Amino acid sequence: MKIRWLVGFLFLIFLSAGRGEAQVSSTPLTLEESIKIALERNLRLHSAVEGVVGSQFRKRAATTDFLAKWTGQYSYTRYNDPTMIGSSLAIGSAVNTSRDIYNFSTSITQPLFAGGSILSNYRIEKLGVEIAQTDVETVKRDIVLLVREGYFNILKAEKFVDVARQAVKQFEAQLEVAKAFFEVGIIPKNDLLQSEVRLANARQGLVKAENDLAIAKSSFNSLLRRDLNEPLRIVDILDYKPSPYRLEESIEEALRQRPEIKNAELKVSQAKEAVKIAKSGFFPTVSLSANYGRTSEELGLLGDMRSERWTIQTLATFTIGDWGKTSFKVGEAKVKVTQAEDSKVQLKEGIILEVKQDYLNLLTAEKNISVAEKAIEQAEENLRLNEERYKYQVATATDVLDAVTLLAQARLNYYSALSDFNIAKARLERSMGRMYP
Repeated sequence: MKIRWLVGFLFLIFLSAGRGEAQVSSTPLTLEESIKIALERNLRLHSAVEGVVGSQFRKRAATTDFLAKWTGQYSYTRYNDPTMIGSSLAIGSAVNTSRDIYNFSTSITQPLFAGGSILSNYRIEKLGVEIAQTDVETVKRDIVLLVREGYFNILKAEKFVDVARQAVKQFEAQLEVAKAFFEVGIIPKNDLLQSEVRLANARQGLVKAENDLAIAKSSFNSLLRRDLNEPLRIVDILDYKPSPYRLEESIEEALRQRPEIKNAELKVSQAKEAVKIAKSGFFPTVSLSANYGRTSEELGLLGDMRSERWTIQTLATFTIGDWGKTSFKVGEAKVKVTQAEDSKVQLKEGIILEVKQDYLNLLTAEKNISVAEKAIEQAEENLRLNEERYKYQVATATDVLDAVTLLAQARLNYYSALSDFNIAKARLERSMGRMYP
């Protein structure tokens, strides 16, 4: 008896836990939570962040060019006849000669002046880190926009399903009325058939709306890198709040905040540093070098030392007679500066156009909302009047069926306008360089 009671108790706990998990899994996602998940899991963003890490390694590698370079060399030589080692031996003397010769040499070279190329190369890599960081910011804003668009597309699809269900119910109700009138001989069979056809079309529309909703949810799951068939519920925020944006202010903010513009400015700076690197060819390179070498008959170089030497020297290298190659490289580098500046100007002009287009789309969607709201009121009144008239056989069945269709279309237009407004707002904020929230 106790065992049965214990098993039952554990079974209830299991069911309660299952219900709890089901409740957790069915918790609707907010837009903010969706954006957070997408930013944490998106592979494109992960690659962009890794690009920052890679550029930081390149910057560190460029830093080492300022430091001294150490090289070492060890060699073993086997001669066919005993040979002399070292300049101190008398010519022709064969005393203490050997077939086996071991050599060790090492040198340390410190660059003193390279025409500014080392510093400019370091600055290029440093700018590269900043460029990679702006790429990350650009990708973040792109992902946020995709999430916002996908979120409102789901809400629109859900509203379309609701409208389709309402239309099916209204056509079913109209069909019942038509059947009652047909049975008592008030309407001809043609009116009844029209009601049946309209109901069948409405049911097909509902199937399509449900399919579109499933596709929208699967696309959103893919964007969040979740299982495509994972259940998804989101918080309904499909509403209208008047837009506070003004065109001139939006353009100014975009030119100030867009990471793409900063990216273009950094690329111009990189191109200018490349000109300095090219010009470094007009100057000599100066370095300080210390060298040490020793030669012995023993593997460990600790036996009879036949030769040992060290030197310290300053070396200036100047290339003469390269037939103007350096000047040609400088000319090419200057051309790339001009190209980078042109790209920046084109980018700014494109951003201004993008902001204006998004702003006008937002205004259009905003105006459509009020028009669609009014159309719903008129369609509802039209349906009410036609249903009343149909009861007294003043209106035909076609009039009622058309009124139901008009009301469904008015509702679809309203929810489309709401969704378009919120998406247009998201696109405008993206073109302004804003993050959300």
